Amino acid sequence: MKETIALLKKHDEIRVIDVELDIYLEIAHLAYAEVKKEDGGKALLFTNVVDKKSNKKFDVPVLMNVFGSYKRCELLFGRTIESVADEITNLLHMKPPATLMGKISMAKELFSLKNIFPKKLKGEGACQEIQFFEDEIDLSTLPVLTTWEQDGGPFITMGQVYTQSLDGEMVNLGMYRLQVYDKNHLGMHWQIHKDSSHFFDQYQKAGKKMPVTVAIGGNPLYTWCATAPLPYGVNELLMYGLITKKPAQLVKSLTTPLYIPRDVDYVIEGWVDTSEMRVEGPFGDHTGYYTLEEPYPVMEVSAISMKKEPTFLATVVGKPPLEDKYMGWATGKIFFPLLKTTVPDLLDYHMPENAGFHNLILAKMQPLYKGHAKQFMHAFWGAGQMSFVKHAIFVDEKAPRLENYEVFASYVLNRFTPKSMFITSGILDALDHSSDETLVGGKLGIDATAAKLVEAPIVLGDKELLVKVKELLPDTIEVHQFMIKSKNPITVVSINKTKNAKVYFDSLVALSPHIRIVVFVDANDNDIFNPYMLIWRVTNNMDAQRDVFIAGLMVGIDGTNKSSIDGFSREWPDDVVCTQSVLRQLKEKSLWDLDEKLNKKYQL
Repeated sequence: MKETIALLKKHDEIRVIDVELDIYLEIAHLAYAEVKKEDGGKALLFTNVVDKKSNKKFDVPVLMNVFGSYKRCELLFGRTIESVADEITNLLHMKPPATLMGKISMAKELFSLKNIFPKKLKGEGACQEIQFFEDEIDLSTLPVLTTWEQDGGPFITMGQVYTQSLDGEMVNLGMYRLQVYDKNHLGMHWQIHKDSSHFFDQYQKAGKKMPVTVAIGGNPLYTWCATAPLPYGVNELLMYGLITKKPAQLVKSLTTPLYIPRDVDYVIEGWVDTSEMRVEGPFGDHTGYYTLEEPYPVMEVSAISMKKEPTFLATVVGKPPLEDKYMGWATGKIFFPLLKTTVPDLLDYHMPENAGFHNLILAKMQPLYKGHAKQFMHAFWGAGQMSFVKHAIFVDEKAPRLENYEVFASYVLNRFTPKSMFITSGILDALDHSSDETLVGGKLGIDATAAKLVEAPIVLGDKELLVKVKELLPDTIEVHQFMIKSKNPITVVSINKTKNAKVYFDSLVALSPHIRIVVFVDANDNDIFNPYMLIWRVTNNMDAQRDVFIAGLMVGIDGTNKSSIDGFSREWPDDVVCTQSVLRQLKEKSLWDLDEKLNKKYQL
């Protein structure tokens, strides 16, 4: 961590904040604003950290937004992200050499791979310089942040969670939020599809307690590795060795059989009683919504250790853009070669951060035959973490750059008809709130690999269209049209909802000469002139099987909050929003410097 801080200072990529700030909301709110700035702002080092509720002052700094820019990502990787992807590509396509020089070159390359395997050391590491056991254990001595007002408590948000299979043959490094219940208990929010959850099932069937060790800090690459979507049973720390050309040096935990990097800043060890579950949450998550209270496993802490001068690493999640925008960018590029092994005709893909990554994927492919894009959809929805993607748009090799959103949207809309859509169901991320049941819901694929012949509608101005829409839908508040020069303009209608959106859609079919794609959103908390946040809202709120309507060439999408009007029986979560009193405090301390335009755009 100290080397990281020095590196960031050298490149003017860190802002040191010496003003006293609280672990309750203040620190997290300021970090939340910082990452919203152009190019992700700067990393933030908080050196005067307090807990006002317990009148406690911490003697350790808190570091945030460390990955929060493209530049910082590459600084922390120590090389370009593309070079890592190229190396994986070369390994995947390695062939027997035909010449002596080729054999020598391959031998060098294979010899370098010896450094990717983690190395177990004897004795203790720097992370175990200070040790606490039994009655000395107290999680409140760590500056664990409470990020949002409705959160169920403080959460560790950048924890490296080390686990192993029942037989000890497989190890896993993951990142899961960890709720601090009291001085020696943590909530384990590993979702049902995570490797740690699979291990948990093994221990539960055997009637045994499960060892867990949580590390915080050290080289930031340990933390990134915890998010790497590697196949089941593959040790994520192999990526650390591949990137740095140095093996991760590990030491054994003090009270569990698990090994962790010797140079992390904090280590929290413990055991999970597989017969015990405890309510975890709520938590303002990266979806921009609160995930609700649910039962999860509990870890009883058996030891805490740390360096003599540790730094506490944390992140903040909520509405996009966030630090995970940049971490996800690196992950997407690095693991593209592995994804191509499943879908070799894939040319490029991109997951926009304002759709929460899993809510939307844009993919460019080389279509070779009729139905090829639909085959890709099935492959994506069956490939590891890609199986959690809700909406996917596929284009051919002639399509524009996927990140050039407006040009890309025109390309898709000029090729779209309702027959372009493929709607099915499948597994969803546990954080998804829109489906009628947890973990399973609608999927939407759009095949825009071939042009469809369709005439453009007769486009009216927003004011004229609003009059006509209000005649049919008195609940309408505003209307705005996007992409009006395309063959399928998008009409956004904000409403004070009193009926199911299908009723509204059916009423608007009379305007089909003027409307092609209509999207309904609630008038409250939505700006229909803000496409960035509309995409966030709609991809979060829609379930394709329930919320997509078709009438001829006209398509409707229900992006409203769901309730009993819709036959929706689950609890609908609140948006994540900043606490206004905290913002006023930060402004009074002359710390809040986010441009008001960005505050409004990102709906803080």
